[in-house]
Amino acid sequence: MNRFTPERLKFLFDAFSGKTVMVIGDLMLDRYFWGKVTRISPEAPVPVVEIDSESSRLGGAANVSHNVLSLGAKAVPVGIVGSDAEGDLLRRMFRERGFPTEGILTDAGRATTVKTRVIAHHQHVVRTDREVRDAISKAMQDRLLEFFESRLDGLDGIILEDYNKGLLVPEFIVRVVKRAQEKRKMVFVDPKYDHFFDYRGVTLFKPNLKETSDRLGLRLNTEAALHGAIQTLLERLDCRCVLITLGEQGMMLQERGRAVMKVPTRAVKVHDVSGAGDTVIAVMAVVMTAGGTMEEAAVIANHAAGIVCGEVGIVPVDRGILFQKLAEEAG
Repeated sequence: MNRFTPERLKFLFDAFSGKTVMVIGDLMLDRYFWGKVTRISPEAPVPVVEIDSESSRLGGAANVSHNVLSLGAKAVPVGIVGSDAEGDLLRRMFRERGFPTEGILTDAGRATTVKTRVIAHHQHVVRTDREVRDAISKAMQDRLLEFFESRLDGLDGIILEDYNKGLLVPEFIVRVVKRAQEKRKMVFVDPKYDHFFDYRGVTLFKPNLKETSDRLGLRLNTEAALHGAIQTLLERLDCRCVLITLGEQGMMLQERGRAVMKVPTRAVKVHDVSGAGDTVIAVMAVVMTAGGTMEEAAVIANHAAGIVCGEVGIVPVDRGILFQKLAEEAG
């Protein structure tokens, strides 16, 4: 397991601020209703939540961008919102945090993706989703690609954050990856089920255990089975690195030509796992574009995921807390 010297840790974190990462993917608005439960409804056997407050946060690919920014790097979000109040709010939230918004396009034919969570006593009670999963139009693909091309030379890395909401369709994926390869830009992928095998030739492919098991049609309940799955993905996708997140078991990763590495979880007290995968892909991209090795990036990402799992709701990792925890371990 990699242990950082204080000098190496400081070098990497200092290097974050000079990097620019574009995040292309499904933007979401995460809404929260916070309250308490004191009784069961007389109308049905369900809890009655008395709402104390409500809030909105950046979700999906927007949360990935937020993590990149929180680490100290520059984030360029690219995606679509609907012509609705939620889309307006999402844009405003981006602007308030200092993000460029030129890559956030409006599609009047779609609704902005909104996930609404009701939380009582720090526990999820229910979640509702409003979304459109149809593939974006060819015209919208072309507009997004035009923006991508206009910023490509100034990028250090590109994250493709796929939630199967219709933005990352096969033809769009292929065109983005091809141009990134031509410009020798790192590409980091957080896939979902539908287009799992369309991300060929990328730098890092980061599925979770369930996604990998479902797409390969295998029971991945042993380390040997996981090793085999990683080898299959490396070969089938012709990518440089594969990292499979394993929930409370941590993560397993391999870089082509090197041994498989297991990173145990760092979550001490898990309140909420939502958003942990977003944090992992953001940290991997920022650390590797800043000159860190895949192993260094994985160790930092694992600590970061542990931090955000200790919070309730979607939150970006706190750079200061992350550095402090790593520094304490480095001695």
